[in-house]
Amino acid sequence: MNRLLAACQSVGEQAKVNVKFSVDEQGLIAISGTGSASVTLTCQRCNEGFEQDLEVSYSFSPAKNPEKAAELPSYYDAIELDENGEVNLRELVEDELLLAIPLIPRHDLKDCQAAADSVWGELPEELDKPNPFDVLKKLK
Repeated sequence: MNRLLAACQSVGEQAKVNVKFSVDEQGLIAISGTGSASVTLTCQRCNEGFEQDLEVSYSFSPAKNPEKAAELPSYYDAIELDENGEVNLRELVEDELLLAIPLIPRHDLKDCQAAADSVWGELPEELDKPNPFDVLKKLK
């Protein structure tokens, strides 16, 4: 999973994946399952690495074209078939694990080495600054 490796400092030796193939009551092919991996991410506060467990669950149904994908029930995500009519399962699971990475990876505040996260409390009162729109009042 090269893209997952590129997005993280490191990835555990193995990702655990469970995939189930079935045909539902409407006759649609369903690919569902779970996946998990342990990765090391870079904290965006202190730039130190920290361990993160990524857990995903997914439910897809293959579609040959965008029109067929639009007809799928809402509980399925559409997965497009390649030119041979196949689905690349490794890429499918890798995509889901990539989406599970937090947008802004960071430690819990109590575990972070950064001096301060943000300023909490009330903002200081603004000094009397002239309003840049006061010129418009004169025009009115």
